[in-house]
Amino acid sequence: MDLDPASLFSELDTGETLVAAVSGGSDSIALLLLAADFLRRHRRSVRLVAVTVDHRLRPESAAEALCVAALCARHGVAHETVAWTGDKPRAGLAAAAREARYRLLADAARRLGASVVLAGHTLDDQAETLAMRAARGDGLGLAGMARATLYDGRVWIVRPLLDLRRPALRDWLAGRGTGWIDDPSNDNPAYERVRVRQRLDAAEIAALGARARAHGQERAAMATQAAELIRRFADRPAPGLLRLDRGFFARRGDRQDAAAMLALRALLATAGGMPRLPDPARGIALFERLRTGAIMRATLARVAIDSRRVGVFLRREARSLPSVPLGDEPVLWDGRLRAAALPGAAGLGARGLDPAGLGGAGSCLGPLGDDRARRLAAPPPRGVPPALAVAALAAEPALSCADAPLGWSRLPGDALPGVSATAAVAPFARFLPRFDLPLAAALHDLVGAPALPAAPWPERPGPSPMPPELN
Repeated sequence: MDLDPASLFSELDTGETLVAAVSGGSDSIALLLLAADFLRRHRRSVRLVAVTVDHRLRPESAAEALCVAALCARHGVAHETVAWTGDKPRAGLAAAAREARYRLLADAARRLGASVVLAGHTLDDQAETLAMRAARGDGLGLAGMARATLYDGRVWIVRPLLDLRRPALRDWLAGRGTGWIDDPSNDNPAYERVRVRQRLDAAEIAALGARARAHGQERAAMATQAAELIRRFADRPAPGLLRLDRGFFARRGDRQDAAAMLALRALLATAGGMPRLPDPARGIALFERLRTGAIMRATLARVAIDSRRVGVFLRREARSLPSVPLGDEPVLWDGRLRAAALPGAAGLGARGLDPAGLGGAGSCLGPLGDDRARRLAAPPPRGVPPALAVAALAAEPALSCADAPLGWSRLPGDALPGVSATAAVAPFARFLPRFDLPLAAALHDLVGAPALPAAPWPERPGPSPMPPELN
């Protein structure tokens, strides 16, 4: 059995350095060797670095990382091991391990100067993911894993093997005389994924893969339509305040209505700093109420909604607003702002204060508050109720240094000396699947967040080219 690596990687923008996540299992070993073969033949100037995450959950994990390092040395590939240190949670361990794995891989990629991390997810993984999400009735999630996902706004996780079966990859490795490590947890029925894996047969895996591709195309099309509606009908007339023109709620047919409902849910999650879109049923109910044009107030997803004749206004509710220390490591405040003290910052002398330094004791991010908002709010544009503008500004971030609060919004020019701060779009701040890139880009433009990096790999309408025997 043979496989041309060019069929998997030729469209990928690798950059000068490419990171491959290699655990030692069959999927990641196949990924490593295929990527190494491709770069050796077609892009010799690109440096490939294998990174192994040692979760330190099993006694064997350190030895397994050494085995991966030895394999990489035999194939002339640089290798690093990064470890998940510290206490491990008793509940939600799998989710915590997943988050730690992506964080460690992204940190390694940034340190190495890479913008792409290759992951070895296969068609088997895709089918298992879809089966689990379908059992939970996860609508948007039925698209499965995207071939490219932006993590933390900085590193693309790319899945070149998403159309390939695991048994075929193992046959390919066996043909090369290459072994792999079997993690015993992959056969432990205590895990939902393992139970799903054990009951799926080849026909079901193929069918689920086809469903994921179809849902992915539909989701990408819906995201594009939702983005167009946001760009046409939404604006930000004052800090922290979003406005929807009444034309947003016009009837346009089922598909456009569905796109408008998706756009509204995404706007609510963005305004409220929520990592997930609000419940579809509640979002649809709100959309239908707003469509009537009634003058009303409502709350959903930590957002205060004011429906008026001049439009529908969305702002963050004045509750559960966090206060977090500001240090030299970026923090995500309320899902709406990424901020950090710049290295070497000596304080805020430009504003008349001279604290010991940003990130030290007494330096934290919190809400601006009503009193300061009333003093600092600029007159809003015509048609924007001043009370709404003040209430929205009160929920915007402020920096407090040594108990001397400084009013600070996201407006250009208001960032303080020694501070790096950019707006964030909460529902896509951690994971942005390629399907949703148009929608996320429209939201980034709306709130003044930095432009998103281009995807290194275009979404394709169907499976990648591969020899028939690997289907």
